[in-house]
Amino acid sequence: MELDKSFAVAFSGLSAQSQRLKVIAENLANVDSTAKTPGGKPYQRKVISFEDVFNRQLGVDTVKVGGVSKVQSGFGRVYEPGNPAANAQGYVLTPNVNSITELMDMREAQQSYDANLNVISAAKSMLSRTIDLLHG
Repeated sequence: MELDKSFAVAFSGLSAQSQRLKVIAENLANVDSTAKTPGGKPYQRKVISFEDVFNRQLGVDTVKVGGVSKVQSGFGRVYEPGNPAANAQGYVLTPNVNSITELMDMREAQQSYDANLNVISAAKSMLSRTIDLLHG
């Protein structure tokens, strides 16, 4: 039955996008965090990567999270000599998280999540109609 393939692909997409949203939420939660020690590194932005996985049982490609990695781009710098995380010159490193970028990524992940939900809903409806026809 082809509907089981649709469910498998959509469920794998839901799971992957759900994990992506968790990473984005963590980034947003730490947008203003600084290091705990003078001259230390602040929070580093994380990104998620996806992997194509072939489901041999169903004969379809699905998606899974390949990993979560830290972005190595430079940190910001703010002059705050009174901050406990300030270096000898009075500068504090700030996270390499841009809230606008995170919000755009969140919107994209939400749209992908919704698309997968729509696929599941359509497949469920088709399955229900098929059952009704068989019993009708």
